[in-house]
Amino acid sequence: MDVEATNPDEIIGENTGGSFPPENDFPEWQRPPGLRVRDYVICALLFLVTVFTTWLVAGIWFSLSLLLILGAHEFGHFWAGRRNDVRTSLPYFLPAPPIFLAGTFGAFIRIKEPIPDRRALMEIGAYGPIAGFIIAIPVMAIGLSLSTLTVDTGNATGQISFGSSIAMTVLSKLVLGVTPFTAGVNIELHSVAFAGWFGLFFTALNLFPVGQLDGGHIIYALFPQKHVLTAKIFLVLLLLMGYWWPGWWVWAVMILLVGVKHPPLPFESIPLERKHRLIGHASIFIFLITILPLPIDIIR
Repeated sequence: MDVEATNPDEIIGENTGGSFPPENDFPEWQRPPGLRVRDYVICALLFLVTVFTTWLVAGIWFSLSLLLILGAHEFGHFWAGRRNDVRTSLPYFLPAPPIFLAGTFGAFIRIKEPIPDRRALMEIGAYGPIAGFIIAIPVMAIGLSLSTLTVDTGNATGQISFGSSIAMTVLSKLVLGVTPFTAGVNIELHSVAFAGWFGLFFTALNLFPVGQLDGGHIIYALFPQKHVLTAKIFLVLLLLMGYWWPGWWVWAVMILLVGVKHPPLPFESIPLERKHRLIGHASIFIFLITILPLPIDIIR
């Protein structure tokens, strides 16, 4: 999973506490230094191992499709960091045993210095999930076109059923003419569509509006005074969603352990531009159409 942390202990200087600095008092944020060869080697090795573990799950097309989505997500963060002169690591993929369905725990980058203001925070937080979503939609559409429709005989007891978000439901209707909720029909997902499903699901997880997840960055940039309240309300909703899928309770515990607060920024008072607010609202929209109360179920 993609979690981007800013270490409050590394913040340089005092928090301005909301006072807008004079024009000539803005710090000169130097462009991040070049990455070392070792960074590229570690990145490449983790990527190759993740290709292998995801290939074991559902084949090479699943592996390449999923890593394309995750890679776009992380390079969106990476590019936004460089654009805002915030030093970041390369994207690191996290392989996982195939028993964890996707064969990967996702990917992440490390933010190696304080994010200076809400404009940079918005771009670094939002460009990742937006980039991943832009790639996941055509991947899902192509995968659905390769998927198979079968008659629902009612004899699928014990099989795993994957939930459908708004985005997947709309795409299914456009591509196949049916939705996952159409009576008497099953959609047997092609491995590429399977990758698209996980890509959309990982996008939703990263957009949780809490702490230092991507969604936490976005909400803090939009509503710095209300980000804790927003996170607490979402935590309650997550507990309620645990009624449909107990896995949400695990996520709720993880959020409580990590914390719902976002650390302050060196220059809190620099306002968002209109384009940044539009980016934030677009990210919230993406979250709403990719989240689903029941991601995985066992047909009984």
